[in-house]
Amino acid sequence: MDRIALKTGLWLMVADGEKALFLKNEGDTAYPNFQVVREIEQDNPPTREQGTDRPGRLSDGPSAHRSAVADTDWHKVGKVRFADEIAERLYEMAHRGDFKEIVLIAPPLVLGELRKKVHQEVSNRIVGEIPKTLTNHAVFDIEKLLLAA
Repeated sequence: MDRIALKTGLWLMVADGEKALFLKNEGDTAYPNFQVVREIEQDNPPTREQGTDRPGRLSDGPSAHRSAVADTDWHKVGKVRFADEIAERLYEMAHRGDFKEIVLIAPPLVLGELRKKVHQEVSNRIVGEIPKTLTNHAVFDIEKLLLAA
């Protein structure tokens, strides 16, 4: 991970497949002070709680043999849809001029989906990416982790 300058006014988006925090550094490089600007959440239960049907079956041709079809991973689908929502929110905030620079912090799957979906106006403002899950950390702990990196 490259060193990211935590300067005053820098925004951070800390997300996973179910929660996103938008933080703004009100402090400086030596003593960051992240303030929560916005928080969004999505209810995304495990696939076993979302699927209602048995796996499908597929005929293998003229014989009586049939093969099972893999279940849809509804939890993963939910994460991808949430990445769409995050990308849309980032675009709205960038278009309004809420931030000039932003760092994206998310697990690799979510970060990859975000890369595909963010608008050019947002991608021009991304100054760093960190492939980690930090949404369950307190804001103070996120500050300490980024300072130590």
